[in-house]
Amino acid sequence: MSITAADIARAADLLHDVVAPTPLEYSRWLSELVGGDVFLKCENLQRTGSFKLRGAYVRMARLPKRDRARGVVAASAGNHAQGVALAAQLLGIKATVFMPHGAPIPKEKATRAYGAEIRFAGTSIDDCLTAAREFEAETGAILIHPFDHEDIVAGQATTGLEIVEQCPQVRTVVVPTGGGGLIAGIALAMQRDGMPIEVVGVQAKGAAAYPASLAAGEPLQLEQMATMADGIAVGLPGTVPFETIQRYVSEVRTVDEDSLSEALLLILERAKLVVEPAGAAAVAAVLDEPARFKPPVVVVLSGGNIDPLLLMRVIRHGMAAAGRYMSLRVRIPDTPGGLATLLSRLAEVDANIIEVLHERISKTLNLDEVEVALQLETRGEDHRERVLASLSGNGYTYTLN
Repeated sequence: MSITAADIARAADLLHDVVAPTPLEYSRWLSELVGGDVFLKCENLQRTGSFKLRGAYVRMARLPKRDRARGVVAASAGNHAQGVALAAQLLGIKATVFMPHGAPIPKEKATRAYGAEIRFAGTSIDDCLTAAREFEAETGAILIHPFDHEDIVAGQATTGLEIVEQCPQVRTVVVPTGGGGLIAGIALAMQRDGMPIEVVGVQAKGAAAYPASLAAGEPLQLEQMATMADGIAVGLPGTVPFETIQRYVSEVRTVDEDSLSEALLLILERAKLVVEPAGAAAVAAVLDEPARFKPPVVVVLSGGNIDPLLLMRVIRHGMAAAGRYMSLRVRIPDTPGGLATLLSRLAEVDANIIEVLHERISKTLNLDEVEVALQLETRGEDHRERVLASLSGNGYTYTLN
């Protein structure tokens, strides 16, 4: 790849009046875990809610006039879609965006609000890319790839320039990674004489194309993907960023769904920031193994576009993963005061009852039993185990949902 420091500087000039530098926030709770300074690079607060506007605008601003007249087409689960749509609006270009069926509704609505035409294709970004390329061949529209173009990578690299300016002492940068455009750009921006900076990528375990691809020395297609982190669910690494990632990225780690949920919850609680699952991936990696990252550490929050309904589910999942939420069913005697006694036992161990459902009729119950479905808030794994031990010790039979 032939992207130079001059290319990145020109991209920054193009973006000067388009994107605002995003905040770099000190994180006390992560710093305590790591044993040194940790900062959050808040790209979730960027225009359109993610870093994607940077690359999309640079790519489209550099199109010749004749190409702009043909319009552009893109494929995205939502963040790149919004970046392309806003860039097209600012530059006066017609935009068509292919999104997978089931794409988050807020991302779809925001993309439409910026003036793009939405079409649905398949269930993944790879399906949408196929449809977008077919549309390009049929109409002559210019494909604005989400990560596999030098202008895109140069635009995303401006995030790295900001990190260096805001935290010149940085030693480790941790980056959510999908196709590779953001981490490749940041890795290029980190190349400073006499300043060793380690760049670490993070992928969702259920959509991790890079570890196997890097081991093989070439991009490999995943056969299937399953993750809530749709923003980094990319089945085939980009050929343009791949060489840079091979050369300059120390490692690409993976995190599971529990870690993503717990990270999102903690970012909301501790940093007071809303992120999507993909945007929480780098924090999840730090939580999984804090000693791995040499401070000062900059952790990139890559996006904040999350469906409120998904946010509620992820928060509950994150609480469960942290031992702070339980859903269970308890059998109690069908006698007066039976429910009150159960609730008293739970109160004795400080379990906070969120919801109670009292079921008297079920073919699995004996005639002298009722079943109580409970949702409880607990203070962590130790407290959770004390609650369950109390139920068992008082003769209750329960099943966890």
